Amino acid sequence: MRLKKNFLLFASLFMGMSCTIAQNKNNDVHIKVPTGFSNSVVADGVGRARHIAITDKGDLYVKLNRLEGGKGIVYLHDSNGDGIYDQRKSFGDYVGTGIYLKNGYLYASSNDDVYRYKLDANGLVIHPDSPERIVSGLINRRQHESKSIVLDNGGNIYVNIGAYSNSCQEKDRQTGSMGVPGCPLLDSAGGIWKFKADQMNQTYKDGERYATGFRNVVGLDWNQKDNSLYVMQHGRDQLTMFPQYYDEKTSANLPAETFYKVPKGGNGGWPYSYYDQNVKKKIISPEYGGDGKKEYTGTALDPLVGFPAHMAPNGLLFYTGNQFPEKYKNGAFIAFHGSWNRSPELQEGYYVAFVPFKDGKPSGDWEIFADGFAGVEEIKTPGMAKHRPCGLAQGPDGSLYVSDDSKGTIYKISYHK
Repeated sequence: MRLKKNFLLFASLFMGMSCTIAQNKNNDVHIKVPTGFSNSVVADGVGRARHIAITDKGDLYVKLNRLEGGKGIVYLHDSNGDGIYDQRKSFGDYVGTGIYLKNGYLYASSNDDVYRYKLDANGLVIHPDSPERIVSGLINRRQHESKSIVLDNGGNIYVNIGAYSNSCQEKDRQTGSMGVPGCPLLDSAGGIWKFKADQMNQTYKDGERYATGFRNVVGLDWNQKDNSLYVMQHGRDQLTMFPQYYDEKTSANLPAETFYKVPKGGNGGWPYSYYDQNVKKKIISPEYGGDGKKEYTGTALDPLVGFPAHMAPNGLLFYTGNQFPEKYKNGAFIAFHGSWNRSPELQEGYYVAFVPFKDGKPSGDWEIFADGFAGVEEIKTPGMAKHRPCGLAQGPDGSLYVSDDSKGTIYKISYHK
């Protein structure tokens, strides 16, 4: 009863806004999961659902990349315990990707700023219309503009600031255009910035560039086992801009989507290099004198895993629950949003992968954990995909939640002994 009363109190803050009842109208695909697991649709039609966060009570916060009814955050509540989020309320007048729960606060990002909302004892936002602004003025050039966020255990928040460029060319995405010497945009983008989680109105000058050389990191997480930041980088596009070295098929399959453990001062190598998952080497980018074969010998980090190209890793989650079998404990789940630029090859991704971990490093080969979100066997264009995985969250019972930013469906994956 207490939770229900708190929900009604929370709802009263949204005078004039009607409650929307979730229906399973988008339960239109068959998600394939390993033996012993099941999946269900717990909400749909939520909007362009990006990252998600779950309270200790099992309520869900969803960040939207397009305003619905003028709002960009959706709160979901299961009023009768039947496993369906049948009540929802919205707040926040900004779009974005990042959302995170920590120490009694809900953190959320627009494409320019980071905010936080105080929560009550039941995980409900107390003042939805008056958040505290943590960080403002982050660069947004409408390319790789999403500001994904994660918090550590020491009072710090980490923000991805994507590069507003494909490969730091003098003329972006133009055939034969060479790279800008020194890539000056790295001063304010193309990396991970660190700020205080409890300090208001910070700007670049108040934070620090924690890591550089990362083109765009949408999926990131703080590993509680080794107290470290891990990220999934979106690899660069269009190697065919240098046709003397790359044909269309090669460009469709290079470079890798890369998984990193990122220490302070870490360098992902962008734009000067990329990772070739086939030869397992860092290669000099053609914009900076490479020919598709010259190995990069700079100080860039080696990735933990090199995944197939152009699959858009948008969610990363280290599993700490007890519901799943032991092999999944402390391993990494990755939501691949799906490619758009593998033509003439078929598009790839549109699934959730798993990487087993032990002692802070992968302990085996990665595998596809949940597949079938696209709803079609052969995907020639991303528009053919019915659903596209984006965000990941772990429920209080150890279940895995997956968001879809195509039709706004939220999936729950559970294990049954």
